[in-house]
Amino acid sequence: MSTRVSESSSRKLFIATKQRAERRNLMIYAALVALALIAPLIIYPVFLMKILCFALFAVAFNLLLGYVGLLSFGHAAFLATGGYTTGYLLSTYSGFSPELAILIATSASTLLGLAFGLLAIRRQGIYFAMITLALAQLVFFFFVQSSFTGGEDGLHGIPRGMLFGFIDLQNNFAIYYFVLAVFIFGFALVHRMVHSPYGHVLKAIKENEPRATSLGYNVDQYKLVAFVVSAGIAGLAGSVKTIVFQLASLNDAHWHMSGEVILMTLLGGVGTLLGPVVGATFVISLEHQLSQSALGDWVDVILGVIFIFCVLMFRAGIVGEFQKFFKKNFR
Repeated sequence: MSTRVSESSSRKLFIATKQRAERRNLMIYAALVALALIAPLIIYPVFLMKILCFALFAVAFNLLLGYVGLLSFGHAAFLATGGYTTGYLLSTYSGFSPELAILIATSASTLLGLAFGLLAIRRQGIYFAMITLALAQLVFFFFVQSSFTGGEDGLHGIPRGMLFGFIDLQNNFAIYYFVLAVFIFGFALVHRMVHSPYGHVLKAIKENEPRATSLGYNVDQYKLVAFVVSAGIAGLAGSVKTIVFQLASLNDAHWHMSGEVILMTLLGGVGTLLGPVVGATFVISLEHQLSQSALGDWVDVILGVIFIFCVLMFRAGIVGEFQKFFKKNFR
């Protein structure tokens, strides 16, 4: 009898703790959304949109690395595919609606992610990373050689168009709130995935893949779905980024971009939902400040030093270390 009472008390305590955590997270998200809504009144909207686009890219990458344990060196291919597809459609077809271009571009990146996944998902560790890097380089050279991408010059002067036929995206405030809505959608999708039964299986696969297999889960299928969703969200980020800057270039397809999103995710905190957002904000803001100073030529070196320092001293990342500190001192 006492054992049942103890189990019941433990269960109630667990539920109460979980509910408090959910309320706290909801308050944090609400505060961040409120801050994002007023931010363009204080900070240049285009700079904020750049942060949101890269934050969404990092959130997509973190779904794969943080919750499945797969390190992809080829995510730049999905970002660039979304960007080039959107740029080509809006530049070639006059009056083409931006929402339809985004939908097609996201679908193209999703299909590319499916092709990548079918080839690479059965590999693990460095083999998976190298396969994704090789495939991404093939995509890079395809964009270099293709005429519709503008080659090394890229696509310039891409029209932003009219969203849903009546919202003029030439207005920086209008397009900012659209980009914010897209980011919230992508973030909410990842949040829902990782907190669903499917997400729990992904975490189990990351922790102990052989055990997950022994329990009857089709591990490759679960990982493939996560990879495809991650690719689609990365393409969505690239598509929106192209509309914001009216530009699609090879920089988005270069392996350096895949490395940069890894840096953002690790700095912010792998396996945390807000980590990639914080990491992207930190990296983009630092790059912006350094590029306007005398240290502009040393941006990559400085970021590399910061990355090494964080890996050595703050292995859980900015958000991860904060969460550890909070759990240790306030629970």
